Amino acid sequence: MLDFLKEFLPVVIVVSLIGSFTTAFIFAWFALKKRKDDGDDRERKISDKELFTRLLHYVKPHWKSFIAVFVIMIISACYDVISPLLMSWVLELIAVDFELRELFTLVATYASILIVSLICTYLQALLLQRIGLKILSQLRLDTFTHIEKLSHEQLNNIPVGKLVTRVTNDPNRISFMFTNIFVTLLKNSMVIIGVLVAMFLLNYALTLMILCFVPFVILFTLLFRQFSRRVHRKVTNATTDINTYLSENLSGMKITQIFNREQRKFEDFAHRSANLKKAKQNRMYVFGIFRPMVYMLFVSSQMCLFFFAARLHINNTQFMGQVIDGALVVAFYGYISRFFNPIQTLAEQFDMLQQSFAGAEKIFAILDMEPQVVDEEDAIELEEIRGEIEFKDVWFAYKPDEWVLQGVSFHIDPKQTVAFVGSTGSGKTTILSLICRNYDIQKGQILIDGIDIRKIKISSLRRHFGQMLQDVFLFAGDIRSNILLRSEGISDEEVMEACRYVNADSFINRLEKGLDEPVRERGNNFSAGQRQLLSFARTIIHKPSVMILDEATANIDTETELLIQDSLEKMKNIGTMLIVAHRLSTIQHADNIILLSHGKIIEQGNHQQLLKQKGRYHHLYTLQYSKQQLMQE
Repeated sequence: MLDFLKEFLPVVIVVSLIGSFTTAFIFAWFALKKRKDDGDDRERKISDKELFTRLLHYVKPHWKSFIAVFVIMIISACYDVISPLLMSWVLELIAVDFELRELFTLVATYASILIVSLICTYLQALLLQRIGLKILSQLRLDTFTHIEKLSHEQLNNIPVGKLVTRVTNDPNRISFMFTNIFVTLLKNSMVIIGVLVAMFLLNYALTLMILCFVPFVILFTLLFRQFSRRVHRKVTNATTDINTYLSENLSGMKITQIFNREQRKFEDFAHRSANLKKAKQNRMYVFGIFRPMVYMLFVSSQMCLFFFAARLHINNTQFMGQVIDGALVVAFYGYISRFFNPIQTLAEQFDMLQQSFAGAEKIFAILDMEPQVVDEEDAIELEEIRGEIEFKDVWFAYKPDEWVLQGVSFHIDPKQTVAFVGSTGSGKTTILSLICRNYDIQKGQILIDGIDIRKIKISSLRRHFGQMLQDVFLFAGDIRSNILLRSEGISDEEVMEACRYVNADSFINRLEKGLDEPVRERGNNFSAGQRQLLSFARTIIHKPSVMILDEATANIDTETELLIQDSLEKMKNIGTMLIVAHRLSTIQHADNIILLSHGKIIEQGNHQQLLKQKGRYHHLYTLQYSKQQLMQE
């Protein structure tokens, strides 16, 4: 027994090392299965098979290009299969008497195959990059389009930074999977198969010996898959977390500075950065273990090849009936490299594949979100509306059983101006959101021109509404693009006419570039009043049938308020106008005033009628009037 161990000591050492590492990895895998994944539990985990099947949807339009890449790949793979064989032929030729012409022929053949392989590699990369850009564009379009369909409630529940990550970072990973990973995996698989066939044809005995290492390669790969998928989820979640934090806090940096909270925000950011660093380090550790393990199997197979081949060649004995010579050993040495190099590359490609699948899992989690407000199958298109609005016993709650509106009923005639007043949380803004169908009601019915709004296509319904909110959002660009919102076929003269109608021309004409004046992010280079006037112009130019003003005159100076009041008087002639206001002095001329409290209508009528009732409206108006008088004094 001792003599046997001494004689085959290298083989015993190799077997012991491989067995030890295999045992350790299996124990680690069982320990991992018992641990609960601390990733984002809100996003369901999707199997690799399902992910791959869904991703093939983006491949189908480009199947011809992929076939061309496959043909080029076959030609390129021939170099890896043939080159070791040519080297063994050169060695055999040199070992005996030979003519220089024969050597030149073999060298020229080798060089020709190499040149063809390089050209094929270039064409393959060119085609794949083009395909990848198309797939990347389609993924982003699909994700962004689906986000646009989500309801206000769903958008409120998803951080903006998370959505930005889904549209930008994650599609990049998936595109790389199609342009590099899958193609490389396929090519490496072809090379491995071709090398195995060549090795069997040369010497099946040595080939069987080398194949003894393959089960361990497969086992290590399967175990690595479990570890890598987990760490990639953590990296993706940590990246999303830091992007979400940045999106929110960069937008609110002024508040941070005002309250002198820079150090606290820095600590929060440092904590999230540390989590991302830790996640990436864990991924690096997992990857750093797998590839050396495959390399160990590669070196072990070479050692076994040289050990057994040298013994058989020195002793001049056959192995399983086959003769071993120097040329055969050289050929097998080359083939072992060609066999294990793709497997080692597989480690890196598999790591990237898990990144891609982790990104795809996040994207499909968004795409699988069913929009809460959708068109019904029999929804109709409305070319125009008169502006008649009716609520019939409407009940609505943002959260189950927490009613914001309770049995609200009212009727608005076309071209009427109706104001909604009441304390904060009484349901005023909610009513305006329900009319535009930003949310769906739980009970009752909302009618536009006698038609249930659920029977009208959402795009058609909202096209006839113009909303002017207290917090005006302006996009980065210029004044013209913010008024038009990318609408086509509207001249500058029509734009300026809309601006004059709402008194926005009073400050636009003073600007150096007029309508071409740059607008910075969120319009922070304009005052609140100027932004409000631009929102009026934006609404007017699209000629809505129903106009909605939600606290449009709040937080602005007196001079601008006078301009806005004048604009409102003009806009009353355009269509039905719905106004939410806390300052009762701004709605005295409304045709109807609806006073809400805790989701119920408690008073209704015009300004004079409500004052005569000596009720809640009279009380609020008296309080505001007295306060205004004291401020003037």
